[in-house]
Amino acid sequence: MNILQKIRGYAQNVPERAAVRCGAEALTYRELWEYSDVLAAWLKAHAGEEKQPLAVYGHKNPWMLVCFLACVKSGHGYCPVDISVPDARTAMILQALPDGPVLTTEDMQVDAGTKRVLTLEEIRKLAGAKNSNAPSETDWVTGGDTWYIIFTSGSTGTPKGVQISADCLSHYLDWSVGLGTTPEEKEGKVFLNQAPFSFDLSVMDLYTSLVSGGTLYCLEKSVQSDYKKLMESLAQSQAGIWVSTPSFAEVCLSEKAFDEKMLPQLRAFLFCGETLGNRTALKLMERFPKAAVINTYGPTESTVAVTDVTVTKEMAETVNPLPVGAAKPGTAIEIRDENGTTLADGEKGEIIILGDTVSTGYFCQEELTGKAFFLENGVRGYHTGDKGYLEHGMLFYCGRIDLQIKLHGYRIELEDIENNIRRLSGIEHVVVLPNERDGKVKSLTAYVVEEPLPENEREETARLKHELLAYVPEYMVPKKFVFLEQMPMTNNGKADRKRLKEELEKKTAGGRR
Repeated sequence: MNILQKIRGYAQNVPERAAVRCGAEALTYRELWEYSDVLAAWLKAHAGEEKQPLAVYGHKNPWMLVCFLACVKSGHGYCPVDISVPDARTAMILQALPDGPVLTTEDMQVDAGTKRVLTLEEIRKLAGAKNSNAPSETDWVTGGDTWYIIFTSGSTGTPKGVQISADCLSHYLDWSVGLGTTPEEKEGKVFLNQAPFSFDLSVMDLYTSLVSGGTLYCLEKSVQSDYKKLMESLAQSQAGIWVSTPSFAEVCLSEKAFDEKMLPQLRAFLFCGETLGNRTALKLMERFPKAAVINTYGPTESTVAVTDVTVTKEMAETVNPLPVGAAKPGTAIEIRDENGTTLADGEKGEIIILGDTVSTGYFCQEELTGKAFFLENGVRGYHTGDKGYLEHGMLFYCGRIDLQIKLHGYRIELEDIENNIRRLSGIEHVVVLPNERDGKVKSLTAYVVEEPLPENEREETARLKHELLAYVPEYMVPKKFVFLEQMPMTNNGKADRKRLKEELEKKTAGGRR
């Protein structure tokens, strides 16, 4: 699929159809195409070396899409950075990217160093000017060139940039346009956008919508945090395709009026990012009998998702946990043990992904790329670090092998949080553990050794949480801090995570009685 050709076709055939709507602002397909053309011409002249990725900073703003398309039209990949990313982390990302303009739709408090910051006002002014020097198709990002980079949590405390090529995204979209409904049924539909653009789940709605001639309906952060506004916005959306984490759907299900009367056009729920619970699936089927419930699986490194299954009522009632689906065309899923031996059906091991949507690697991090990615018979492969098993071609996900977890749809490496907590004054040692219930991570607890021990633990917890927000997003801040005189150790001199986890599980079980 030629993504830009598809979008251009809609700009020519249905020019006044809304391509994206965020709050009170919207852009048509004609505006999206023309504005991105003009901005692309400016980037081609001023963005420096070809094919170098450019940062796009902001939130749910239609002009974010203008910036994305302008980048790839001018031959540059882009890296979305949402306003929810802490300034310290944003600074790390900007430092990791090469020199080039930073396109922004929101005020940015971070020092961009030698990079030029292009404000929304400047972008609007540029886009409003006439320019006949729009890049040609030969300038566009194509093939193995990077289309976008998304930075994910890194175990060293430094985020790592996952590179997704034009080919990867194209192969993914060839498949995603048929998820839940046929491509014809998706044509012109409203796609709900819940995730920020710096979270790869957003790719599922953003680009599937654009290549289907749909309207991307963005739920801003301020709307999602206000329950009344959220329900009002959903009712106004006329959404036909729902894309979110299961947790977000669970929040919405707490409202009795959340049903097909509120969203009569809804025909498919597409879930990714975390475990879909059986009860959640059954509630959705009951309230939205005309909508398919689709469970998917896939890490950022394999372009959003690589499996799918339509969850039936019978499946939701009898199969627990739910499967995450069968591999899409162009992808093979294998389960291997620690020696690399492929395991038989039903045997648990590491989920290995091979196929045409596997990332080309981590941006400027060859060592990390070499550890996680490999080439096998000419096909790119990825060690997911996820545990799972196969049954008759259907994949079942069983959690992380290492210290990486999923919380509210976000992939988090616990060592990342630990390394950033260690930056805080007084911290001697720290271990962060997930609180799990019914197979899903609900929150995080940090065990810390602090010198001296705090006299008022509540006040000290508040201080640590506040200071930690300077380094990590809010969803990575532990809900609870437990203060220890000393950290329990194993015989090898490492923190005894198993012992701490057992204590945490006892406390959690005691709290449920």
